[in-house]
Amino acid sequence: MIERYTRPEMGRTWSQENKLDKWLEVEIAVCQAWADQGVIPREAMEKIRHARYDIQRMAEYEREMHHDLLAFLRSVADSLGEESRYIHLGLTSYDVEDTALGLLLKQSAELLERDVAELIDVLQERALEHKDTLMMGRTHGIHAEPITFGLKLALWLDEMRRHARRLAAAKAEVSVGKISGAVGSHATVPPALEEAVCSGLGLEVAPVSTQIVQRDRHAHFIATLAIIAASLEKFATEIRHLQRTEVAEVAEPFAAGQTGSSAMPHKRNPEKCERISGLARLFRGYTTAALENVALWHERDLTDSAPERIILPDACILLDYVLDLFTTIMRGLDVFPERMRENLESTYGVIFSQRVLLALVEKGLKRQDAYKLAQRNAMRAWKERSPYLDALYEDAEVLEHISREELAALFDYGYFVRFVDESFRRIGLASTPEKERMKR
Repeated sequence: MIERYTRPEMGRTWSQENKLDKWLEVEIAVCQAWADQGVIPREAMEKIRHARYDIQRMAEYEREMHHDLLAFLRSVADSLGEESRYIHLGLTSYDVEDTALGLLLKQSAELLERDVAELIDVLQERALEHKDTLMMGRTHGIHAEPITFGLKLALWLDEMRRHARRLAAAKAEVSVGKISGAVGSHATVPPALEEAVCSGLGLEVAPVSTQIVQRDRHAHFIATLAIIAASLEKFATEIRHLQRTEVAEVAEPFAAGQTGSSAMPHKRNPEKCERISGLARLFRGYTTAALENVALWHERDLTDSAPERIILPDACILLDYVLDLFTTIMRGLDVFPERMRENLESTYGVIFSQRVLLALVEKGLKRQDAYKLAQRNAMRAWKERSPYLDALYEDAEVLEHISREELAALFDYGYFVRFVDESFRRIGLASTPEKERMKR
């Protein structure tokens, strides 16, 4: 099941082979640090650098020993002779496993950063493309006042930029190692060796540790991935609504030969966005498990080990998949400006009610009185399915305060979107002359 959602790079990152490669990389780095201190002879180090493991033999050993890292060490020892006595010198299992995990999480975070950057680029391009594409803004699912589709996408873009910063911070939190011994006291491995090993691996040192790197770091990382997934679910839910038959303002890509229903050939369902909404739910469960992994007994227990063997690879693999899928959706999203205009005009102009309210207030009416005048005519237009402006023209009490010409001037879509350019400038976007020319 997982492989269906795995892109090659992220899949390789969380493969068994890559995990074991990282274990071996840590073990060799520790040996090198001991050699630099004169503990391991130079000639022994030459052979240790070429140490290997055998997955098949390791599996056999693990069935006997019931300990994956000890089975790994035994397999590595098979590739060495007397030099094997220097492997794992002064270490506990999680000196290796947690330091290697820091490498895996850093590698995964870098792939996710690439995914986020790619989505940001697509959102930016499409936001500029539709900066002036008028559409209905909705609150509570009900027509409110006009916006532009580009403004909606600019909001998503700004949100994804925040996620890029969050992901960078979360990556830094988990890109750490520890080589501090059985309870973190450095009794068998000096702090200087720990610093040398982590520096050589491109990791920061956990300043203080127990037998493990503390799991608040991993909880922060998983929570960050869950927040990103929540935003993707929000974006996907919006597209699902806008693709509904009664709205029909956008539609996710639909390939030649694609089908939407086994029974109804006409169906074009937002199935990709629905998939994103469904998968996003998993991240909340991962976050719960990651938070519960923080509280361990004393210098460690094993209750975190089993769940994080699932939640860490799954969260990284699924977010990689969902980011790629949503980027594909946004790149090929069909947008229907004509339908957006039809929907704008489908409510008989009642969306201008606030403009009428404010104009009456400017004429000297109390707000409560102006609200009643604007509202009763809006309700009449809605009930009778007739133009709001006509209802206002026929209301003598309204015309006592404002002329027909002044009323007509209020019904201008441009009023609602006159500051869209400013919003774009705030996030560092502006249409180029070429884009403006193409738009015209």
